[in-house]
Amino acid sequence: MTHEESKSSNSTSEKKLFTEKANLLLPDLLYPSESDEPIETVTCYLKQADPLTVSQIKDWLMLPPEIYVEEMPEADFWEPVVSEQDWYGNDEKARTAKFQALQQLVETDLSIRQVFRIGDSEIDVYLLGLQAEEGRAGLKTKIVQT
Repeated sequence: MTHEESKSSNSTSEKKLFTEKANLLLPDLLYPSESDEPIETVTCYLKQADPLTVSQIKDWLMLPPEIYVEEMPEADFWEPVVSEQDWYGNDEKARTAKFQALQQLVETDLSIRQVFRIGDSEIDVYLLGLQAEEGRAGLKTKIVQT
């Protein structure tokens, strides 16, 4: 691996390492809902060891007060995508294996993990965790529920 895409800061190696590893698993991986949506990596400047609050998420994303934000259990994020069903064919089994690898990466590289849902029917979902250095990183996707 080369680091030709170095950012202006030299202290982002831990952050880049998580996002680089996660980005290897994300191509063609869609989170299922009424509309299957891509997953992307995100970083967050909040470094405190305490869990994040809804207010901090709203501030970080610069959301107006009327936008609904709630925290949800991390297991609810993973359950629909890491559980293999009896009727799965090869494509579904391969997708489940990719999600299981992504879950393992998140659990290994990120501590104090939290999942936030933002919005009502087209819901942005952020899974954020604390890195050893440089704040939080994680995943972002969208869930469509009508």
